[in-house]
Amino acid sequence: MSLSYRQPGVVLTDRRFTVPLDHDDPAGESIELYAREVVASDKAHQDLPWLVYLQGGPGFGANRFVGKQAWLGRALKEFRVLLLDQRGTGHSTPANRQTLPLRGGPAAQADYLARFRADSIVRDCEAIRPSVTGGAPWTVLGQSFGGFCAVHYLSTAPEGLRAVVITGGLPSLDAHADDVYRAAYPRIERKVAAHYARYPQDVERARQIAEYVLHHEPVLPSGYRLTAEAFQSLGILLGGGEGSHRLHYLLEHAFVRTPQGTALSDAFQEEVQGLLSYAGHPLYALVHEATYGQDERPTAWAAERVRAEFPQFDAAKTLAGDGPVLFTGESVHPWTFDCDPALRPLRETADLLAARTDWTPLYDPARLAANEVPVAAAVYHDDMYVDTAHALTTARAIRGLRTWVTDEFEHDGVRAGGPRVLDRLLALTRDEV
Repeated sequence: MSLSYRQPGVVLTDRRFTVPLDHDDPAGESIELYAREVVASDKAHQDLPWLVYLQGGPGFGANRFVGKQAWLGRALKEFRVLLLDQRGTGHSTPANRQTLPLRGGPAAQADYLARFRADSIVRDCEAIRPSVTGGAPWTVLGQSFGGFCAVHYLSTAPEGLRAVVITGGLPSLDAHADDVYRAAYPRIERKVAAHYARYPQDVERARQIAEYVLHHEPVLPSGYRLTAEAFQSLGILLGGGEGSHRLHYLLEHAFVRTPQGTALSDAFQEEVQGLLSYAGHPLYALVHEATYGQDERPTAWAAERVRAEFPQFDAAKTLAGDGPVLFTGESVHPWTFDCDPALRPLRETADLLAARTDWTPLYDPARLAANEVPVAAAVYHDDMYVDTAHALTTARAIRGLRTWVTDEFEHDGVRAGGPRVLDRLLALTRDEV
């Protein structure tokens, strides 16, 4: 039975669905999906078109909004909204260090997780759409990885789509994971340079913290082992609109004086472990590189291998000289599983996924070139997480896709810009701009 309840201005309904684990074996094992239906209180009894939201990630459940926050208020003016927890996230048969041992050992876990990519997520959407909309097509809003899913949707099941809106999530149609990271490291370096230009005092602060971490490798209260590489990965903040400022405020309270000498402050450690831990979204670490697998080549820890081509990111070498420590971000490495207690039991599973050679193509260039679904995409001018050049190449490959290229927002523009971003993109799908 569905349960409905209220928040300011909205009516929420919990929806649960049963879908096959493997859609090619519909009689086999099944999993449960959870989604939250949201409708404006004054439209609760109206027959409205549907919008399904596909969250970024991979590995994150849908946003838990209160009322009409962010873009949701704009969507509720004309849609019923389905906030879907993609498989393995949120309440949708979560996959983590606690649940995955139910599958068996690492090999069985890796086989299971290979079914948690965009292809399975889209087939989940098509499996539940008839019971949600009565068979009518719906509009998809895909943020970041959700946009990757939306492009797969256009490739495989466009009949289910009324329109598609993508924010910061146009994938390369044919890039290997190596190509993705070769484009990423120079982009990240630019973001770090911009941060240090804004906050030049952070150059020395970052060096001091990296030096301390390199020689002490402190264990944070959660059990997270803070290495120099892990410290550098705090650069993931730089992909958000307020990220540079957040990183600055974090660095400025790193140290305190104690009877035993200088040490990392409790406040710094508490914030760092919250930023670096994958406990709330382990699928991000497990299948992040697998989202780029499309052929028989393994991803093989691409971010780690490609990083070696950019020696300026080696903290130890940097500290031996006088240059600035470069932060990183949006990448997962083997050492991530050694540092994070939420991931340590899954290291062998991750290695097996990285070695996998049976990935199938996610996008159909021919079908996208013949696309008839209205599509609009926000492309952020220097997006740290999704390469702009790759995104624009894909935009040109999808027939009829209209782009809004802007440097007003970073990767989290749909959150920061909220109603205005969604309003602009919906208008583009209707040729109103």
